[in-house]
Amino acid sequence: MQPITDSRVRPFVISEYVRWGDIDLAGIIRYSAYLRFFELAETEIFRAAGLPFGQIFERFDIWLPRKLMHTEFFSPAVLDEQLDVATYFSHIGRTSLVINFDVMSAESGRQHATAHQVLVCVARKTMTKQVLPVEIVQALGSFVR
Repeated sequence: MQPITDSRVRPFVISEYVRWGDIDLAGIIRYSAYLRFFELAETEIFRAAGLPFGQIFERFDIWLPRKLMHTEFFSPAVLDEQLDVATYFSHIGRTSLVINFDVMSAESGRQHATAHQVLVCVARKTMTKQVLPVEIVQALGSFVR
């Protein structure tokens, strides 16, 4: 199945503040704290596509575990800084998809990090790879860039 791409598609954006638990003793965001932002953005983009996590796994009897997680860091975010996380899919294949995250300051637009993750569709009982359900591919199509 070919990905649906349209360069005019805007990324899905969530905003969230850097919280006390996200920072280290230097007062800047911990690298691992970015995972919280990615998880929040992923959950919300699926919800926006009509696929809330509270239903998707039961409905299709699948999981979407990560095969790859890659993050690049450019500048540290600080406590109470509001971050925008632009989220989109760069590829939807037969059994996997690539979700991308661009993290920037909501105020200045300065880029803090970029990331992409490869999620693989697997059967819940056997954890064997399987084809992504057509309904998921279609629902996420408007978020492919």
